[in-house]
Amino acid sequence: MQSNAQGRLEVGVDTGGTFTDVVYRRSDGSSGWCKLLSTPDDPGRAVLDALARLFDGTPPDRLGYGTTIATNAMLQRQGARTALVTTAGFEDLLEIGRQARPELYRLEPRREQPLLAGNMSFGLAERSAADGKALLRPDKAALDQLASKLRRARVESIAVCLLHSHVNPAHEKAVGEALRHLGVPVTLSQQLSPEPGEYERASTAVANAFVRPRVERHLKDLALKCGTPDFRVMQSSGGCLGVKTVSREPVRSMLSGPAGGVAAAFEVMRAVHLEQAVTLDMGGTSTDVTLINGTIPLTNTTVIGGIPLRCPAVDIHTVGAGGGSIASVDAGGALKVGPASAGATPGPACYGQGSEPTVTDANALLGRLAGGGLLGGEMPVDLARARRVMTRLGKRMGGLSAERAAEGVLRIVEANMERAIRRITIERGQDPRGATLLGFGGAAGLHACAVADSLQMASVLLPCNPGLLSAGGVLEGSFSRDLRAALSLQDPDIGELRQRCLALEKQARAELLQQGCQPGRIRLSRSVGLRYLGQSSEIEVPLKPGFRAAFDREHHRLFHHHDDSRPVEACALHVTATEARRRKRRTVATVGRSRTPTPAHNVSVYLEGRKRRLPLYRRDDLVMGDRFAGPALVTEYSSTSLIATGWTARVDGESNLRLEKDGG
Repeated sequence: MQSNAQGRLEVGVDTGGTFTDVVYRRSDGSSGWCKLLSTPDDPGRAVLDALARLFDGTPPDRLGYGTTIATNAMLQRQGARTALVTTAGFEDLLEIGRQARPELYRLEPRREQPLLAGNMSFGLAERSAADGKALLRPDKAALDQLASKLRRARVESIAVCLLHSHVNPAHEKAVGEALRHLGVPVTLSQQLSPEPGEYERASTAVANAFVRPRVERHLKDLALKCGTPDFRVMQSSGGCLGVKTVSREPVRSMLSGPAGGVAAAFEVMRAVHLEQAVTLDMGGTSTDVTLINGTIPLTNTTVIGGIPLRCPAVDIHTVGAGGGSIASVDAGGALKVGPASAGATPGPACYGQGSEPTVTDANALLGRLAGGGLLGGEMPVDLARARRVMTRLGKRMGGLSAERAAEGVLRIVEANMERAIRRITIERGQDPRGATLLGFGGAAGLHACAVADSLQMASVLLPCNPGLLSAGGVLEGSFSRDLRAALSLQDPDIGELRQRCLALEKQARAELLQQGCQPGRIRLSRSVGLRYLGQSSEIEVPLKPGFRAAFDREHHRLFHHHDDSRPVEACALHVTATEARRRKRRTVATVGRSRTPTPAHNVSVYLEGRKRRLPLYRRDDLVMGDRFAGPALVTEYSSTSLIATGWTARVDGESNLRLEKDGG
């Protein structure tokens, strides 16, 4: 049944730390969007308010949801009272961790607050050998005693990680069955991360258990209130899963919104035949950067809040550099920006409630928000309040003017973003100078030119409505299921590996069918984790003819050497089942003669140490072929962009703003 006379209604939602973004389209071709301040106390309230505003109570036929609820629970350590059940003698597994020290030269190293309380790790008398052979099976008396201890500890969620359970899961399954009567969710590590490395496996299981009750309540409540028959949640890998699966495995949604942004950015690149780009997703709370080189980069291990998580995710590096990042002066008199954020509540000072200086306040004071308010004028900007907080900051910086203090804030936050990009490019042997900086998120357009200049990047691309791009990526998200299995084979042939993939493929396909996917639209992909014999970490390559040569090439690209005569070990299989999308054929318009557009008006902007009058262009007024030089401002509903001095902007056949460095 269609939602209304206008046809099928599909909605994408990205809930960020500051704004909740909603985009929609109907089968009749109409579309729209809105942005609301997020509601951190109840993230679903902003979603429901947006749906009520846009559709007046009509439930969407499909809703894709990108959420930060699991991430925030991790970062703020506001999860369930969680217990870890592990093999006796390994109760200190998470505290010991790995030998790697993230801050090698820090005189007073600080460890992130653990997810578990000190007495919430419980040992069980059981043991499996490395080959999976059961050496000591847990007996009923031990399991009953364990259940009694957990009940007395008033646990709200349980994680189970037993030694070598990725090879022999029988003992973990027995523990899960024995604890079912406690009435709390139980997470088994071998279901989430069936691979060697008990520390990472335990860490992932505990994180999942820690956020599971909160995420489950939120998703089920929101799905019920939305009333949509097809409610899907974006995973960190860029695919979607249903509410039931994500409620059981919420750790897969930790990078939900950012993954949607990278997926949408990749589609922008495909449309304009762009092979290499660095994405700069700057929102209200943080900035996410990714290097895309032909395909969306994926990783199997991420770290959030100091906690390693082993599950498929887009390879994203995040820094606390958003519009709401708070500026302060440390004990040594140095200016700092972030990682603390004003968020949606109270928000930047210029939003009317905040009392701390933020990046958005600096941009507002310097005139870079054009003084007309945000969201097409729906959200007024309090310039007087921004000036007060920046004046106080300037005094703490040694008596600087509010404008000088604001310029300092922007230089610091741009340096933070530059370091983040260096982390994913130069530190990995990749030269960013030949890549395009693809900026999106509500704030990226104001800083993209400065960041590109600092990295000697000569090209910037700003898509239409960049502040809504992540929500658009969530809207387009397809169902996808990732499954992995551990193995240990030396120099295997492709036939043997494909045979071992069959069970994973069957399970992944079955799960997508349960989500309602049509059998003919399910696509399977296979990859294998390889390493040279004796290495401790693997590289994942597609499981296709010539996979060994592909591994050698990738090893050389990453580490600048390879040895095609050395034996390799296959240590993991990865199968992904994806719901194929029906792509519309796109014909990119050819840009004809360029013309110089007429600005809407001129605005006063504090730029390069002095006030200047800059032309302001409305994005909706620009058409294909328009070309103009910076400095200039471009405003639109979801963002404002600064075309810096020395840069020239043109509108391409996909309505993107393409910025080129003069003489670049």
